[in-house]
Amino acid sequence: MQNFTFYLPTEIVFGRATEFCVGQEVRKHGGTKVLLVYGGRSAKESGLLDRVKQALADEALAVAEWGGAQPNPRLDHAEAGVELALREQVDFILAVGGGSVIDTAKAIAHGTANPGVRLWDIWTGKAQLTRSLPVGAVLTIAAAGSETSDSAVLTNMEVGKKAGINTPLNRPVFAIMNPELTCTLPKYQIACGIADIMMHTLERYFLPDQKNQMTDEIAEGLLRTVMANGRIAVRDPHDYDAMSEIMWCGSLSHNDLTGLGRPKDFSVHKLGHALGARFDCAHGASLTSVWGSWAEYVYRNDVGRFCHYGEKVFGLDGEISEQNARAAIAATVGYFREIGMPSSLSELGIGLQEDAVLRELALDATKGDTVELSFIRRLKAEDVHQIFRMANH
Repeated sequence: MQNFTFYLPTEIVFGRATEFCVGQEVRKHGGTKVLLVYGGRSAKESGLLDRVKQALADEALAVAEWGGAQPNPRLDHAEAGVELALREQVDFILAVGGGSVIDTAKAIAHGTANPGVRLWDIWTGKAQLTRSLPVGAVLTIAAAGSETSDSAVLTNMEVGKKAGINTPLNRPVFAIMNPELTCTLPKYQIACGIADIMMHTLERYFLPDQKNQMTDEIAEGLLRTVMANGRIAVRDPHDYDAMSEIMWCGSLSHNDLTGLGRPKDFSVHKLGHALGARFDCAHGASLTSVWGSWAEYVYRNDVGRFCHYGEKVFGLDGEISEQNARAAIAATVGYFREIGMPSSLSELGIGLQEDAVLRELALDATKGDTVELSFIRRLKAEDVHQIFRMANH
């Protein structure tokens, strides 16, 4: 077994009506004045925001509000949230929403604890992050896993770039997880979440020198679980048990448990970030639109791994052969299509792209060809360009 360090400081409060505990959780973790961060109308129209505010009022906690968080969370919106948090002198940031809202809350927490430091400097590594405010989350979308992860992304619309950072300071101190809050989501949004959960595990799974058997078992079990319940959820979003399994899988997929003893790859995420920054497409859909092409480009460098994956996750023939490896790839792409996710750029809804655009996307994904992606096969900008060409149909 490979060495690893695992630390998860996030307290999970899971189940029905758990949002009513949020005031007690904020108080327990030292908050006295809260900046409530949320997205659009759904949190208000569903009554969730009122329930959260009442729970905070029950603990005599002062509240300021910052709504308007968007998918592919925006740098300028987070910066404006920092200005409000400093003006209101808050000491706790509470996110009510999905991954984009939670990532926005993380950014506001970092900026508020470091006044005068530009958020983009933190996200691009120009400024060192050593402190932050505590963040809590009331999760409404099972997808990004941001409620337990050490990662957060921001999109700088001014320069057309999407970037992520990993730091222990990104871990929320608690996460309220009531699966009932996800049952009114549109089916496409549920499917995007399922895809994101799968990708967070697949990005940790396809790495060389696999020796941590228990890590493999956890990853494979999670993939089987989220896929089986995903089929149910896209048919019936009100199935509480299915939505519960998906929500818990989302947290486990991105808290590092499914990749213990391995480096993080996330090469497909880099391709997806380039697409998201340029076309503002749904994150989960951006990933599925290129995963099959990435897999077809790299699988020959570890045929055995793809065959093992096909056997354990899909029940395919595990004998090592190119045919079985490609069957595992096809089964994965087939599942994406089954739940309504794209497997090409045209299916993503952005149309066929000129080759010059594909080259620009490849340079964005590799930071101007200064970073190599993937571990199974090291990918430079021209390799990524070829993957985008394979997906361009």
